[in-house]
Amino acid sequence: MLKRVVVLLVGNVVVLCVAAESTALGVYYFQHGWLFYLNPYRTTFRPVGAVASGGALTDVGLHPYFGPVHRAGLPVEVPASMASGAAAALAATVTNNFGFTSAHAYPYRKASDREFIVGIFGGSVGAWFCQLGAPRLAQSLSARPFFRGKTIVPLCFSHEGYKQPQQALLLTYFLSVGQWFDLVVNIDGFNEVALSRVNDEAGLDMSMPSAMHLEGLRTLIDGATMTSAKLQSLAAIEGHRQRMNTVAARLNRAWSATVFVALERYYRVVEGRYQAERVRFAALPSAAAKGSAIHVTPRLDRGEAGRFFDEVAQLWLRSSDVMRDALGRQGAAYVHVLQPNQYFSQRPFTEEERQVAINPASPFKPGAELGYPKLLAALDSSVSEKGASVFDATRLFDDERAAVYADDCCHYTLRGNELLADFVVRSVLSVRPNW
Repeated sequence: MLKRVVVLLVGNVVVLCVAAESTALGVYYFQHGWLFYLNPYRTTFRPVGAVASGGALTDVGLHPYFGPVHRAGLPVEVPASMASGAAAALAATVTNNFGFTSAHAYPYRKASDREFIVGIFGGSVGAWFCQLGAPRLAQSLSARPFFRGKTIVPLCFSHEGYKQPQQALLLTYFLSVGQWFDLVVNIDGFNEVALSRVNDEAGLDMSMPSAMHLEGLRTLIDGATMTSAKLQSLAAIEGHRQRMNTVAARLNRAWSATVFVALERYYRVVEGRYQAERVRFAALPSAAAKGSAIHVTPRLDRGEAGRFFDEVAQLWLRSSDVMRDALGRQGAAYVHVLQPNQYFSQRPFTEEERQVAINPASPFKPGAELGYPKLLAALDSSVSEKGASVFDATRLFDDERAAVYADDCCHYTLRGNELLADFVVRSVLSVRPNW
């Protein structure tokens, strides 16, 4: 009887394991397009935060001109929600001497006259475009007769949270230190309206770097602004970060599809909590510190109340004019793209994509809904007054059936970045038809 029970128990365990592994293999294949055991592009989960930055509390520093920047030499991987397989593996790189994602140190000097330098500016959408869209942009341009015999070199100057006038400041700085550009692509608009509103609520002027990205650094640098709530939030962030790194190490050693799929799901849950706590930390008010060595401009008196987003739009356009004029002296082309966003869209979302892309409680949603119409109105005025225009890509995804949004903020899947790259190419050729 005992032998029969043991055999039955072992048999059930074997059947359960086989069923679980088969199910996990199916899930993995559906998500990645490869059998788990044979996937040559399997994602390596890298440490984040303190581990990745050599024990520092953060992997971001405060640049005196640019605002928040990444530390040099940090590994950068494309999130699985944006790309999988070969694209993610090929795009993996590290941050350069200025903290931007690039295989080149800046300023980059042309190796020969045959090199064609393309600078990509913007926020996090621009930063991921450097990884997922720039290769397609370079490939499409290389097919044109004008570029025959030339090597297109994309250089990334984008960073999460950046908004005007940061792009203009970046450009003028790098032009000053000798960086040459043949073409600059500036992809922005969302951060200007979404994060400027967050700045206003935090008491910072719209022209300051994003409060979500700046205030955490300010608190770490200047202990006088720390509060008990911020200390508790920091402890929660650190706890989530350590848990993520522990799970990541186990994921990298996983030999079973069942173990990998289960741990990956758990990793994404913890990652969501980690990111949410970082946002909450940035939104927590700091203690008043009149003697702080870090001066951030408070709200400026901009006149008539109720015109906040009109002022945001004008700041955005003036900054773009500065970039175009500075590049004109060098003879470089300038293409400015108003990026698509799900909170200002006529796209018919599938229920599956809606679950990923739309968050009614998003802190960015009100700014996008209220601000995008002002950006478009400012563009119409600019075209009629100056004959100049920014290329409006807000309707770019309306007719695309594949999923294009990778999260509930603003970022795109590989397909979304490819569509954006094609739009940029069309815009470039409208500026320089002879190319």
